[in-house]
Amino acid sequence: MCMSNTKARLPRLVCGVTTAALVMLGISLAAQTSTTTSSSPQAAAGRRASTRSPAPQGPSLGVAVSADEIAAMDVSIGPDGAGLPPGSGTPKQGAEVYATKCLACHGSEGANGINDRLVGGQGTLTSATPVKTIGSYWPYATTVFDYVRRAMPYAAPHSLSDPEAYAVTAYLLHLNGIIGADDVMDAAALPKVKMPNRGGFRSAIQPKR
Repeated sequence: MCMSNTKARLPRLVCGVTTAALVMLGISLAAQTSTTTSSSPQAAAGRRASTRSPAPQGPSLGVAVSADEIAAMDVSIGPDGAGLPPGSGTPKQGAEVYATKCLACHGSEGANGINDRLVGGQGTLTSATPVKTIGSYWPYATTVFDYVRRAMPYAAPHSLSDPEAYAVTAYLLHLNGIIGADDVMDAAALPKVKMPNRGGFRSAIQPKR
């Protein structure tokens, strides 16, 4: 009787042990698959990175600028006139340049054109209708030259030669009654010109009291 019962239970015992073993094996394989899957993007990225060339030391854009190109762009002239170029011009010479390259925008003798008025307006800055021109508003003759040479004429900025820029500046100063008809403007004379509104500006940065 006991022998019979033991023989009957043996297949069930073997089946249970086998099932438990298979379950444990399945859990182990699932864990290994999960680990492999989660790490595969990093591993793939590492493999891709190992085949890339080193990153450049900078954006690798554009080309090197030559000293001549820098000099052509570095044309700003400050109030003290440092950096003014060689050359010279007179009001008479400037009138000729103005007639061909400036009159269409600024009108005859710097007024009544489609663009900014360049003459007159002196004494109006404190009025209800100030007229800002080279003669009434601009504080330095050197920066008039700077603007004329760098930004004019409107359709072809920085196309005037240095003598032409001196001449146009001289003409505009003469129209505003600041220099004489025969005065010559050059690197030595231009910084000495006293503009009517020289004292009309003050520094935005005031000393602490």
